[in-house]
Amino acid sequence: MNQARLPLRDMERLPGSVAVIIAAYNAAAFIKRAIASALAQPEVQQVIVVDDASSDDTIQQAHAADDGSGRLLVLECSKNGGPSLARNRALERCHTEWVCVLDADDFFLSGRIGKLLALADGVDFIADDLLKVAEENIDGPRTQLIGEMLSLPRHLMLEEFVVSNIPDASRPRAELGFLKPLMRRAFLQKRGLRYRQEMRLGEDYELYCRALSLGAIWNLAPPCGYVAVVRRDSISGSHSIADLKALLDCDSRLLIELSLSADEQMAIQKHRLSTDARMKWRLLILAIKEKRPLRAILLFVGHPSTSFYLISRLLEQVRIRAWNKTE
Repeated sequence: MNQARLPLRDMERLPGSVAVIIAAYNAAAFIKRAIASALAQPEVQQVIVVDDASSDDTIQQAHAADDGSGRLLVLECSKNGGPSLARNRALERCHTEWVCVLDADDFFLSGRIGKLLALADGVDFIADDLLKVAEENIDGPRTQLIGEMLSLPRHLMLEEFVVSNIPDASRPRAELGFLKPLMRRAFLQKRGLRYRQEMRLGEDYELYCRALSLGAIWNLAPPCGYVAVVRRDSISGSHSIADLKALLDCDSRLLIELSLSADEQMAIQKHRLSTDARMKWRLLILAIKEKRPLRAILLFVGHPSTSFYLISRLLEQVRIRAWNKTE
């Protein structure tokens, strides 16, 4: 039987079958590249694109990427609901043993899925280190997200995962929440795991935390071929106050709802404090712009680390302005 045209009812019985989910919003410029890279993986039986009410011709470009194998499904959202809602719609249409996410502006290198499946025996999640490349030089040099900061391969635990997602100006960014693992669909189904639909920032972090707390066996491997394209206008690089508030609420729920060790609780509390500090910085800038001194002062009331963060950011801005005046 031609696996590319395998009936949906038989996909779950096909060992190593994979569905690739692509949530797309105004991705016309690069969606064909993402789809083609997924369809080029022999193990991929479904590529499900969910257009999140784009205002450009993302849908037309997605259909144009169809290779005729019957594996591509393009779904449309009537209104923009964010990546979590789009991914959840796709998850409902998956019929494979494994599922993975591919961001619409990223792409797979040849053989990525096969390499991961070769390492997937006995695990629920298997992820590889990301390869990052600048959008303006797509064929240029690629750097690793993790690189030498962690020894790979390794077994990933919840505390280490959470701590890695706390921004630290003293070290290069290596947040493991950016990883795009193969996820065993039976594990997601049995635990009722879906993306939290109100989250437009950190939705991966939230799902991964819940999975690890529920006993997911997660292995982390060296790069196998996920290429993350670094774009100047990336949504992940521009966080609104509402986005940060949703991430803050996420940590609060995790602390209440999950069965955590003392070290895991401490890690999530640190992540929450970091998010709170970043949100209050945005609120402080807003209060200054609106000339509301009392509101600005009240933002310094709370945890000492938050106050220290705000003061250090203010001093940084003062130094930048003073430097600019001298030039």
